[in-house]
Amino acid sequence: MSTGAMVMERMSGAVNQLFEEAKPPHFLQMHKGDYDQAELDAFAAAHPEITSWLIEEMIGFDSAFLSWERSSSGESGDLSESLIDNLFVVQNEGFDFLLDEHGDIAHPGAGEIYVPVAYQQSFGLLESDTFRVRTDSGVQEFQIAGFVRDAQMASSLSSATRFLVSDADFQALTTAGGGTPEIIVEYRLGDPALGGALQTAYEANDRLPMNGQSVTFDIIRLVNIFSEGLVAIALMFMSALLIAIALLNVRFVIRGTLQDEVREIGALKAIGIPNRSIAGLYLSKYTLMTLLACAVGGVLATFASRALTAGVQANYAEAPVTAMTVIAPLLALLAVFALVIGIAWGVLRAVNRIEVVNALVHGSTLTEKQAARRARRGGRGVERSAFRRFRGGSVNLALARTDLRRGFGDWALIPVVFALAAVLVALPMSLLGTFQSPQFVSYLGAPTSDFRLDLQYSENVGKTYEEVTAAMAADGRFESVTGYANAVYEIEGESGWEVFRTEVGDYSGNTVSFSSGEAPGAGQIALSVLNAENLGVAVGDVITLRDGDDLVDVEVSGLYQDATAGGLTAKLAGDLPEDATGYVVYAQTGSGVDADALVDEYAAAYPDAKVYPMARYAEQTLAYVVDAFSAAAWISLALTLGVVALITYLYLSLRLARERGRNGVLSALGFSGDELAAGLQVKAISMIVLGVFVGLVATAIWGESLVSAALSATGFGITKLSFFPKHLLVHVLFPVLLTAAGAVAALIVSMRLRSNDTSAWLKG
Repeated sequence: MSTGAMVMERMSGAVNQLFEEAKPPHFLQMHKGDYDQAELDAFAAAHPEITSWLIEEMIGFDSAFLSWERSSSGESGDLSESLIDNLFVVQNEGFDFLLDEHGDIAHPGAGEIYVPVAYQQSFGLLESDTFRVRTDSGVQEFQIAGFVRDAQMASSLSSATRFLVSDADFQALTTAGGGTPEIIVEYRLGDPALGGALQTAYEANDRLPMNGQSVTFDIIRLVNIFSEGLVAIALMFMSALLIAIALLNVRFVIRGTLQDEVREIGALKAIGIPNRSIAGLYLSKYTLMTLLACAVGGVLATFASRALTAGVQANYAEAPVTAMTVIAPLLALLAVFALVIGIAWGVLRAVNRIEVVNALVHGSTLTEKQAARRARRGGRGVERSAFRRFRGGSVNLALARTDLRRGFGDWALIPVVFALAAVLVALPMSLLGTFQSPQFVSYLGAPTSDFRLDLQYSENVGKTYEEVTAAMAADGRFESVTGYANAVYEIEGESGWEVFRTEVGDYSGNTVSFSSGEAPGAGQIALSVLNAENLGVAVGDVITLRDGDDLVDVEVSGLYQDATAGGLTAKLAGDLPEDATGYVVYAQTGSGVDADALVDEYAAAYPDAKVYPMARYAEQTLAYVVDAFSAAAWISLALTLGVVALITYLYLSLRLARERGRNGVLSALGFSGDELAAGLQVKAISMIVLGVFVGLVATAIWGESLVSAALSATGFGITKLSFFPKHLLVHVLFPVLLTAAGAVAALIVSMRLRSNDTSAWLKG
């Protein structure tokens, strides 16, 4: 619990610190192509809420054109594995700074380059390595002077990243050819909350450059905190389940203690000590132990949180130490302490019901009425009942079955604990498997496919699209090829007609999964969940789009989930428009076809296109999420295995101590130590298997709904998640590990029955 609180505080502090130092824009518009500087000047002058603005010029190079070499060892490599856009820039003035590892504004000298931290981590780059950019005029070399933190493009969920070079080197790259020029128009506002309104005003002016993605400050912040924030939430969830397991044991242990020491309690009550004072004696012991546990947990949390936030510190900034750095984990520990002591005090109220005579004479915590009721229900003992119903087979197993049937309430702790443990293991691992699955692209606004090709914002984009699709259709290595156009319409909003971007094409075949409704047909449109929420529409509603002077009414056919483009996307059924701003092509390859080889071939043939295999695209897009969540999931597994083994050992040890007399009787009747040990193991493992099974079933029934609710609360565009778990791990290996952990603990405890003279237990 303390670790989750510290991760959340460190993550938030790191992102806030980076934002404070780097000053990212509150609204930005990316653009490829020509633009009118005067129109931008007029727009800024007409909006007094803008405190500063700039135009950042960039030159983009494909990853295959970028390479590196280490002079000390001769080791070398390239960045061709990266699928995101590589944008070379100079340092901005005023805001949106790229920072070095010390948090200072980086200023490369001539021949120097600052590389994104993400590439440092992915490719093992070091300072002083030689970095090369292949241009039309030859190869331009740089020396890596450091690594930059980028408040705007730090997350793997961003589709681009920035390299920092000097003014002179930027001009040389621009004139050398081989790169694609782009700009970002960026604005800082007096009130960041006005970013959405400024976006609306900007997109309503068709004279402004907007051939690219527009992003608000809220989206920048969301993509930066999503991965580590998800880990913090996961840790909190894991801790909640662990605390639930702990509280079950607290109740069991305290009730067992009261039973074991009932005669001492009766004596204290007999000499006149009040119930509250007796309960207080026990509570002081549990308070001391809980304080010690919280202290140890708090110390261990400092080390765990450092390991879990190492990536945060590297990618964002060194989070400053503030009062919340101490208060956040202390509040978490205080919550745990209060919960444990509250439960303990509630159980200790049983002291009030203990009657002196029953306690001293019978050694029972029951009142006379409770004892009489149990006597009427119980009648004969478990052993006698087992022997009466015995019809052959193993007497030992018959006795174990009867013991469980009659005393299930006493054994219920084990299946409940293992059920919670199974959820604790299966849920994070199912979610991790989902993030790693190629099918997760359906939550990135794309259909499940092997191959994707993007064409955007070039003069001859329509002609290139026709050439590419014709070549792919004639290529026998593709089983199916489907193309869509990116088109810009307008839709009426609160302040008039606003820009409305949509993807146009035929959605009758393989497309995204719909959370409600269905794929659009003629005269229909499908909206992302967040887009539908923003427009206030649902499936079956009709919206009006404007295309120039023409108004088009379309029905909302379905809603789908999309975590890209801020979650605000749409898919319109229809013929591809001639004035499309870009195209995207999805294709399925034939059996045995190497998709990576096809990507390389088509990328070389069509340099204006961005080509990638969808499996690797999804993997890189979610790289930070997967890496961070993977660490949390494996920590959860290790903790859970340790916890269930410990609880099983303690529980069975306690039962063994309480059943000394019963086992002594069975030993005197002729049961060997091996038979008694086997009976204990059968009962323990039966309860363990039952608990694991119930936990897996509960995860299958309610797990997706629980995770979907958590993701929906983030506002990230995913409201209903379907798991794509690795079944061999989640449903075979991990249940076996849980069962084995409990079985080993049971084996260790049962060894006492083999080695001890159990008949001697009759004496005391």
